[in-house]
Amino acid sequence: MVTTEFRIPGSVAIVTGSSSGIGKRIAEQFAADGIDTVVCSREQGNVDPVANEINESDRPGRALPIECDVRDEASVESMVERTVEEFGGLDILVNNAGAAFMVEFDEMSRNAWDTILDINLNGVFNCTHAASDALKDGGGSVVNVSSVRGQEASPNETHYGAAKAAVENFTKSLAHEWAEDDVRVNCVAPGFIATKSAVSAGDVDPAGIDRSAVDRRIGRVEEIADVVEFLVSDAASFVIGEVLTVRGVPTHSEKPER
Repeated sequence: MVTTEFRIPGSVAIVTGSSSGIGKRIAEQFAADGIDTVVCSREQGNVDPVANEINESDRPGRALPIECDVRDEASVESMVERTVEEFGGLDILVNNAGAAFMVEFDEMSRNAWDTILDINLNGVFNCTHAASDALKDGGGSVVNVSSVRGQEASPNETHYGAAKAAVENFTKSLAHEWAEDDVRVNCVAPGFIATKSAVSAGDVDPAGIDRSAVDRRIGRVEEIADVVEFLVSDAASFVIGEVLTVRGVPTHSEKPER
């Protein structure tokens, strides 16, 4: 059944970490459905091409490229202010920015631990905190992007797994607090996704992804973007404080998206 509840034109969104991968696809899909979207990343040169491609296409939603380091509170606050000034408000926040690298715990420095938690966890806090008033102004939606690594053993990624597990609890706890303000908070936890970095590393061949069979172990970025868009739409109006694990058929050999 086709329903307009799955589309939310006229809304305004911020998608962090949207210069590539899942975040880029979310921004493109939002714009295609008429959502004005801030494309943000730590380097202006990385977000400008994404925004230009959206704005030069026939997508009805506009894109605003903003350089923003989610670890920096002032940078995040400036991004939210510019968003409201340019688009007149903020309805959707997708906390997608993240980073990971593998290292054995015994070899892990305190700087390595702090860096991963700063980006993956503190970045979510900074962006959500800064967007609080704008989101509550009209009743908005927050989607945090976690990972299956936050739900299961994550050898050589204890820092990343800990950060993502914290994001999932943050999601559930904040959902209770903000429900009375008509702001829904949810989370998506992807499994192994065929991002550009995964392809470059030789971990996956996109041509080999087969959707004719039920046994699915590798996801596409659009399959995560579809779930995110569902969560921010009216079709998910009764979905609050949930973590949707999007992983196909799980295997012990799967690898994290980032």
